Amino acid sequence: MKKKMTKKARIEAVWGLCMIAPTIIGLLVLNYYPICETVYQSFCKTGDFGKGNEFIGVTNFVNLFQDAEVFSTLFNAAKYTVFSLPATVFLSLVLAVLMNRKMIGRSAYRTIFFLPMVCAPAAVAMVWKWMFNQDYGLLNHMIGAKINWVTDPKVAMIAIVIVGVWGALGNNMILLLGGLQDIPKDYYEAAAVDGSTGVHSFFHITIPLLSPMLFFIIQTGVMGSLNLFDLPFMIMDKTSRAWPSVKTISYLFYEYAFEQSNRGYGAAIVMFLIAIIGVLTVVLQKTEKMWVHYD
Repeated sequence: MKKKMTKKARIEAVWGLCMIAPTIIGLLVLNYYPICETVYQSFCKTGDFGKGNEFIGVTNFVNLFQDAEVFSTLFNAAKYTVFSLPATVFLSLVLAVLMNRKMIGRSAYRTIFFLPMVCAPAAVAMVWKWMFNQDYGLLNHMIGAKINWVTDPKVAMIAIVIVGVWGALGNNMILLLGGLQDIPKDYYEAAAVDGSTGVHSFFHITIPLLSPMLFFIIQTGVMGSLNLFDLPFMIMDKTSRAWPSVKTISYLFYEYAFEQSNRGYGAAIVMFLIAIIGVLTVVLQKTEKMWVHYD
């Protein structure tokens, strides 16, 4: 039998709702309303300032599947993901293992590697543009070459990947470091008694127990990489011949929605990208049980 709430319990429940109301309202206004509006606009030919929308059904999606630029920009985003994500995960893991060891100045090293996360993206882009400069850039000076990092279509994506990996290392290293410090030392001591080497313990103790954090980094990395927008936008010049080789589908959405005021088509591009990320997320979730260990 369902018990009736006392007057005191009702008052507490009302106060509880009042306390979380700002968060609920914020989520509805800032998250859920834009999502619903984007879905609606993807089926419309939008007017100026979001007014005068005309429902046109799936026309935007039909045009999208006939637009070669959508698939070329999606390919660029996928290419960035394939190149940057493995490098980011591997280097972050190596750094986390090194930073987990006792060494002089360990806190200072951790701070240095985390610094890119707190630097202003615009300032970072300016510094990297200077480093990539063909004539007086630091990279060409170090390797003794004259590479057109930001104007050659063959190497422009590599330049973007370098900056992306550099920027993501600190945050991923901290996450993996936290995971490493949660692994009980008893496991390694028991393995050492049984004759296990350091390498054997790393692959049979560290990696399995770190797999939940690795899975989290990979999953969020895939989402973030496919949504790449800021790095090409800030580092590359849109008049450069290399721009088409680094232009991503997120920038294509921005171009249609905000530069050409074709928000309906821009919304359709976003919905297409969300569908792809959703499918990849489901695939990753299906593979989770195969290699992620929570015990």
